[in-house]
Amino acid sequence: MWRQIYGLLLNRNVILIMAVVLGLTAGGGARLIKPYTTWILMATMLFSMTGMATRSFFPLKSTIRPMIAGTVLNYLLFGSVVIALAWFLMPTRELFLGFVVVAVAPPGVAIVPFSGIMKGDLNYSIVGVTGAFLASVFITPLIIGLFDGRANSVSSLELVWMMVKLVVVPLLLSRLLLMRPLFGVVRRVRGKVVDFGFATIIYTAIGMNRELFFQNHEVLMLSALVMLAATFGIGSLFQMWMRQRNQSESRLIPQTLLLTVKSSGFSVITAFSLFGEQAAIPSAVLAVIVLLYLLFLTSRTQIAKMLRL
Repeated sequence: MWRQIYGLLLNRNVILIMAVVLGLTAGGGARLIKPYTTWILMATMLFSMTGMATRSFFPLKSTIRPMIAGTVLNYLLFGSVVIALAWFLMPTRELFLGFVVVAVAPPGVAIVPFSGIMKGDLNYSIVGVTGAFLASVFITPLIIGLFDGRANSVSSLELVWMMVKLVVVPLLLSRLLLMRPLFGVVRRVRGKVVDFGFATIIYTAIGMNRELFFQNHEVLMLSALVMLAATFGIGSLFQMWMRQRNQSESRLIPQTLLLTVKSSGFSVITAFSLFGEQAAIPSAVLAVIVLLYLLFLTSRTQIAKMLRL
């Protein structure tokens, strides 16, 4: 019995749900953690990127289409929906810029493991995520600079340096952790390091803004509406359209995840750093909605599998 309880407490979904609950009910520790969130995210990204095998990128010719698809789905389609809805619905500039950060954040690393859980094309998801990550180094500073029109507000060099710290450095260092003497240990602890790392960042984002969650229901509802449209809404429409074109399920699964799953940890830290606490509210809402969406997709996959049996 105790083993079952222990296993339940270490389940990824339970960890993330508890981060949300603790952020809302006991978020006082968030301010103590905030100065260290960039380092926590760097460590989390470092371990998560060890799931991207170097051999997945060879031959290089076969990686071009998944990389382009990952970039188009994650930035152009998702980003267009989020920015357009936020432009019309958000009552303050800081909230709108928070959604811009969400729109241009790199894809969530959960795409790779969840592609595997749902029996999707794992190599496609790895290459697509990596392509979108690399594109974020250029796309994210460009789009944020475009919408943040204040003079001397955010330096392009500051944004590029942030992308280097949060994407490029972890990606390069992750290659070292793939070396044989280290990888055995890394593989055993990777899942929990990533789970608790993202949970800590989600807790911090929600804890820092918990008063706004309870006091400003209008902002919460509008933010949730945008995120629901950008996950459940366009995700369902995309799947219907691709199935009409006879796309295989194994390929459709990673494509849907690339379209709808963003790195809430990255967007929290970027919004905090550039535009203040209020701008992190969309990222906190994103963390909750994406979690619900992933639970929805995996549950639907399990139910379909049971019906086939």
